Amino acid sequence: MAAKLNHLAIVTENYTLSGTFYQELFGLRAFSSSRKSIAGRAYAVHDGYVGINLNPRSAGRAARFDHFGAEVTDVDAAFKRLEKHGVEWLKRPSNRPFASYTTHDPDGNIFDLSQKDAENRADVYAESGKPLTERHVDHFALRTMRPKGMAEFYCDVLGLEQHTNGDANYYLSDGHITLVIMPWHITDFAGTGIAGAALDHIGFAVENLEKFKADVATLTDSNPRLAPYPFESGAEGKVRAELERKSCQRCQYLLADVDGVFLSARS
Repeated sequence: MAAKLNHLAIVTENYTLSGTFYQELFGLRAFSSSRKSIAGRAYAVHDGYVGINLNPRSAGRAARFDHFGAEVTDVDAAFKRLEKHGVEWLKRPSNRPFASYTTHDPDGNIFDLSQKDAENRADVYAESGKPLTERHVDHFALRTMRPKGMAEFYCDVLGLEQHTNGDANYYLSDGHITLVIMPWHITDFAGTGIAGAALDHIGFAVENLEKFKADVATLTDSNPRLAPYPFESGAEGKVRAELERKSCQRCQYLLADVDGVFLSARS
């Protein structure tokens, strides 16, 4: 059985502002713990299927789309599959309702593992069948130097189903969310700043793309602090945006959250 891709984590300079941004623009719901305020720790929102943790940046950590998490039916069986690839894992503190263990792929990209019946499950991680928000996570993407090898790894360890779309990417699905594995070449960054191989963007499905664009404009006008972070200005910004467009067929409309994390929307 395929794992459930149900957790995304962003390290941010403005975690409460970011939480408001995702609620206002995408209609995501705050976790009960976030509504009660857990200042200094994190802010968490969800779409009924995927939880997005917005973690404050601490010393030594970069603000970015940091890692993802998957729920498996049998974590011990997942450990055995990880061992085949020479990968280790680490048990997490019990106050993480989204992760019991953290591990990585052979290229060093971090992801969490949880098990549905684990004692520390809470909110969307413990309750199935929650209604999906109209605007919800559709996919997320990873750039890597070894896309074929990483696709094989995630299919083996997480049981994801692989699809192809006639391009250089690998599309791995749990039946609802798609992990898009994209190739990383340094030459792709000619004319712009170089971003290393890592998690790249989060994609949302929206009910109507033109309405969504209008809502972006309205939010920007009503509260500039919640405006998407500008990234397409100047010659280098335009090159970087063009790279995003040609890298993923699912990216119909590009933007960035208030802290510069790349997002996309499609209807």
